[in-house]
Amino acid sequence: MTPEELHRLLESEAQAFMLLHSSDDPARFAMRFHGARELPIRAIAEQLACQRKAAKKLPLLSRHHLLYTPLALEQASGERAAAYKASFIFGKRLIDLSGGLGVDTMLLAKGFESVVYCERDPLLCDLMAHNLKASGTHNVAIEQGDSMELLAAYPPDSFEWIYVDPARREEGRRSIALEAASPDVVAAHDFLLRCAPKVCIKASPALEISGLKALLPSLRSIIVLSVDRECKEVLLQLERAYPADGAVQVKAVSVKSDSEEVKEVIGCDGDDGAERVVAIAVKEYLYEPDPAIIKARVSAVLARDCGLEFVNQSVDYLTSDKKVEDFPGKTFQVIACAAYKPKSFRAFLQRHAIAGASIQRRDFPLSADELRRKYKLRESESAFLFFTRDAAQSPICIYALRVFPAGEAAPAGQGRSAAPEC
Repeated sequence: MTPEELHRLLESEAQAFMLLHSSDDPARFAMRFHGARELPIRAIAEQLACQRKAAKKLPLLSRHHLLYTPLALEQASGERAAAYKASFIFGKRLIDLSGGLGVDTMLLAKGFESVVYCERDPLLCDLMAHNLKASGTHNVAIEQGDSMELLAAYPPDSFEWIYVDPARREEGRRSIALEAASPDVVAAHDFLLRCAPKVCIKASPALEISGLKALLPSLRSIIVLSVDRECKEVLLQLERAYPADGAVQVKAVSVKSDSEEVKEVIGCDGDDGAERVVAIAVKEYLYEPDPAIIKARVSAVLARDCGLEFVNQSVDYLTSDKKVEDFPGKTFQVIACAAYKPKSFRAFLQRHAIAGASIQRRDFPLSADELRRKYKLRESESAFLFFTRDAAQSPICIYALRVFPAGEAAPAGQGRSAAPEC
């Protein structure tokens, strides 16, 4: 989108035309009205495409007929993730150094008296001005320019919180390390904490969470956040008064896009000292923790709290003879498990009439693609084959069916099974 296109999109005629065609297919719309110069057809078609994506990513905000750029929408936080952050980031004054589409800003603004939104791109600032008005958000001031320079113009302690989502693109490629992002929050650590006593850094979900205390001495907690079982963000909370030798709390948080329910597993420095108890054999139920729990390395805390055991020492598959209700992750009922022997495995498949399966493997010599080709297995949503190792580190295969929580439908054709043959 160009500034000229945005200006034309904001005209009442274009707004009415876009609303009239809001349910149109964007490509067909562009072809149908190609050549109509009295309206910004290309920009409207782009907005129609963005609105479809926003309806899923921002189900409540998108009802206000916001405007977007494709890149800003792609990079923006999802609404559910932003709402979770608003549950612990609140106070009197906040400055958001991240700018962009402003999803985090608008959700965080509900918990503050006043918020400052910083953005280098003047087009996004104009877009934000429209979106704030459309969403009825009145306590956000827009400042255009370099966020760190804008922050430096304020006296110390002008804000209670600083929120920053550093840009992670370097020469067109995505970067993960904090030091490679812009702004460099590692180099700016002391400066940020002079400006506000609390700082929240949104980092890449691929960030390695060990060793962060050495980079950020005031680090108090690490939150690994997943939405709909997909790891979305790593949130780093800094606190000015927190000692450099203080323990770092590590929290795995699992949320759903269609629910306000929040599931948390809390450890300290990764595992809280919880022991990985390994089962002698695979039991009736198999559990795969939510990706946030695995990423945060708190599976042992979850196992301890739920009375579960690990299948082996190296992976995060858990097992039990009891069904754990409302488990934060996926639950499976085991049909059979057996030692993996290449020459006899076809007989195992034939015995259980397995022609297709979803293949999961961890700490196993063959890849999922290699296993699928070797045994000519189709994809399946109902049957699962887990290739891993047992307590003695010998290769095994676990055949299981997914157990779905109340309200979540199982694929057609999946029924209950008998007790496992192990």
